[in-house]
Amino acid sequence: MDQRKNTTGHLLALFTILIWGTTFISTKILLIDFTPVEILFFRFLIGYFVLLLVYSRPIRTKDFKEELLFILAGLCGVTLYFLIENIALIYTLASHVGVIVSIAPFFTAVLAHFFLEEEKLNAPFMIGFSLALSGIVLIGLNGNFLLQLNPIGDLLAFLAPAVWAVYSVLMRKISGLKHHTIGSTRRVFFYGLLFMLPVLFLNHFNLGLDRFHNISNVTNLLYLGLGASALCFVTWNRAVGILGAVKTSVYIYIVPVITVAASALILHEQITWATLAGAFLTLIGSYISERKPNTVRKGKVRCEQS
Repeated sequence: MDQRKNTTGHLLALFTILIWGTTFISTKILLIDFTPVEILFFRFLIGYFVLLLVYSRPIRTKDFKEELLFILAGLCGVTLYFLIENIALIYTLASHVGVIVSIAPFFTAVLAHFFLEEEKLNAPFMIGFSLALSGIVLIGLNGNFLLQLNPIGDLLAFLAPAVWAVYSVLMRKISGLKHHTIGSTRRVFFYGLLFMLPVLFLNHFNLGLDRFHNISNVTNLLYLGLGASALCFVTWNRAVGILGAVKTSVYIYIVPVITVAASALILHEQITWATLAGAFLTLIGSYISERKPNTVRKGKVRCEQS
């Protein structure tokens, strides 16, 4: 039963990453008519109401300390992470942001080591991290080894995965409260949207309903709202509840690989030798980070049984 549950967790995480790895296409199309903040607001607003339709029962927390977990998760995982990432794209290259953001599993592992008793750093994770990061850098550079650093943009890009790591640890704690996964995700979305409102007003938010006459805008917003937000945040949060924050976050390594594949298939972008080598290293690194700890634990179980 435990093995079946474990497999479910891995499948949920993989499914989520497959969707998240292709969202850049929808975002790129929407940026013609929408600002980054508007895209963020509309996708999570759609996501919130979909989750409300699917599961309308309220989540009842015992005290403010429990409620604070949801508040901070909404602030970090919905508002801050995506805003910081979008702002970083203004100041630095997209390839830099893609590479830097993909180190989220390392930040998650460090935070989990100190704040989650059952999730500690280990040698296989660090070896896998080093290989995966090397692959991600190759993908980001795409054969161009002239690195152009931008202090502001790159610093913001480093801040984004750190914020996501906080979100991952918070969701692990929330999963321990045994609330309904959809209800918990909906509560997180609510606080995320709440924290977004001041940013919208500062950016002179305009509803601009005429933009929704474009079928492309509607379908891409629905893809981001229904798929990447409502569905994927539920599947990701469930995976975190089953596998833990660290093991689930390892799947983030695969995002650049999926992005490259989607770019070649949909946008017909060229794949270079550096991209292929990077994809190989990233997949091997994620396999080592994910697989080795399981083998170690099985060995311990056999020893105890004998």
